[in-house]
Amino acid sequence: MAIYHLHVKVIGRKSGSSAVAAAAYRSASRLRDERLERSHYFSGKRGVVHSEVMLPENAPEAWRGRERLWKNVEAFEVRKDAQLAREVEFAIPREMTQAQGIELARDFVRGEFVGRGMIADLNVGHGRGWHAQTP
Repeated sequence: MAIYHLHVKVIGRKSGSSAVAAAAYRSASRLRDERLERSHYFSGKRGVVHSEVMLPENAPEAWRGRERLWKNVEAFEVRKDAQLAREVEFAIPREMTQAQGIELARDFVRGEFVGRGMIADLNVGHGRGWHAQTP
């Protein structure tokens, strides 16, 4: 039996967070934060089995590139208390295969975010059970 888990938080400058750093960590990748003049390197992080940027209709195709997307978010939001992104983490039933879990996460994100005009940086991982995160 799956245990329900949903956690939502704001990634914002007021708390000292960086959208670029959060995206690098969630996707287990290396991204350069030009605002802070710092590279965030999480390529050694294990457990990320799927990662993709999902765009709504009419969004610039260039934003499919994770670094470009988050660099643009950081540049656009100039206030010191800017809310840069929302992070949504939810559990995927352990009984599902990896492919089923990824498809469930994609369907959920498409229906709840992308279909409503939002961009989602979807990352599916396997740690203490399947989970999906989208900063």
